[in-house]
Amino acid sequence: MNASFRDNHTNRNKLKKWERVALENFKIKMTDKTKLFPCIPATIGFSLNQLRYGFIGDPRETETVKQLAYLLKDFTEESKEIGDYTSLIIFFQLPEDSRNSYTVENYEQLFWKLLSTLSTIDDAEWPQEIPTDPHDPIWEYCFQEERYFIYCATPAHTKRQSRHFDTMMLAITPRWVLQAFNKSEKQAEKIKTQIRKRLKNYDSIDIHPDLNNYGSLDNYEWRQYFLRDDDKTLNKCPFHLLLNQLKV
Repeated sequence: MNASFRDNHTNRNKLKKWERVALENFKIKMTDKTKLFPCIPATIGFSLNQLRYGFIGDPRETETVKQLAYLLKDFTEESKEIGDYTSLIIFFQLPEDSRNSYTVENYEQLFWKLLSTLSTIDDAEWPQEIPTDPHDPIWEYCFQEERYFIYCATPAHTKRQSRHFDTMMLAITPRWVLQAFNKSEKQAEKIKTQIRKRLKNYDSIDIHPDLNNYGSLDNYEWRQYFLRDDDKTLNKCPFHLLLNQLKV
């Protein structure tokens, strides 16, 4: 396994062409002063060099999920030494057939299969304090006993530019990062208001109704991991259904 994560200062000459392009496009998104990216903590993490990046293969391949598990395990072990705004950004090398033909719904199915397959190779137990039912407001994705918020962006998103990227991309953020962000309730609410204003300017569609606050009785984290390009959402989380199928 030769996958490893990198920071902002990685020597671009050591990257493959598609990796350089992905990283440069991400930099443009994070630093654009005329079209401000909505997630303010992400832009802060970028500016502080606290984001870490991984470049892996075709998201449909089992070997790619193994690469993701390797990267996320390393990140889990090292993340608390990086900083309060850290996240692991994963770029997938999409084959042209999927890049040109996949719909948002295709990527949605692929995303949930990725998370489910990733769980089958996690050698740690699910944290006892986290419910196993995604329809519980406290549920969130766990790996190596660490709680994570997952964000997915794809080439197929057009109306929600906040969820668009030139290749399939994940941003994986530890729950403790979000807890640190919310420590000052007044400051957190102020930033959340700014984020929602930015979303309205960034996307050509209204803010998705599933965006909510962790722990609220009407909130389900899984619904926010992958937002469709309209206001529709899945009725049931496919995570455990797929997980059970994979374990058979």
